[in-house]
Amino acid sequence: MSKPKIFVLSGPSGCGKSTIAKIILERHHELSFSVSATTRPMRHGEVNGKDYYFISKQDFENKIKNDELIEWEKIYGEYYGTLKSELEKAEKMGKSIIFDIDVNGALSVKNKYKDKAVLIFIKPPSVEVLIDRLKQRKTETKESLEKRSERFEMELARSKEFDYCIINNVLDTAVGEVEKIINRFS
Repeated sequence: MSKPKIFVLSGPSGCGKSTIAKIILERHHELSFSVSATTRPMRHGEVNGKDYYFISKQDFENKIKNDELIEWEKIYGEYYGTLKSELEKAEKMGKSIIFDIDVNGALSVKNKYKDKAVLIFIKPPSVEVLIDRLKQRKTETKESLEKRSERFEMELARSKEFDYCIINNVLDTAVGEVEKIINRFS
């Protein structure tokens, strides 16, 4: 990569952005992954420091106060955000970085980093497919599924503000399209 870039994968919960990011990172060791911080409880199988930095609300609020975050948002009563230290670590290694964050966070990154940030919206083939994917994860209660569904319209509408939009109907195809975008900046 000529100049390190910030590649931001975003879209509604269940669109496949985390799966795509993992596959890309397995194939592209020249990229770094930005581990987000959250106050939400750890899900079964998640690893602190790999999937998220799981921290207390007090710690998160201190990070906000101390300007230690690139972006942050409170969603469903829990904080989510990106630590500045993640970007600093990648920059020291001369690596481009992949973020896997929510839509508003992605737009905040673009606002801060302008042309250095490349926003890629991962779109589901339909809202029905998205809901099915969330149900198949078996991590959602009926209430949390309803809360997530309430955000879909806003998130899908904001896709127009992204640099690229990829429909994740067939995973291998979506991964290939993301790779093509990344390779354009090599």
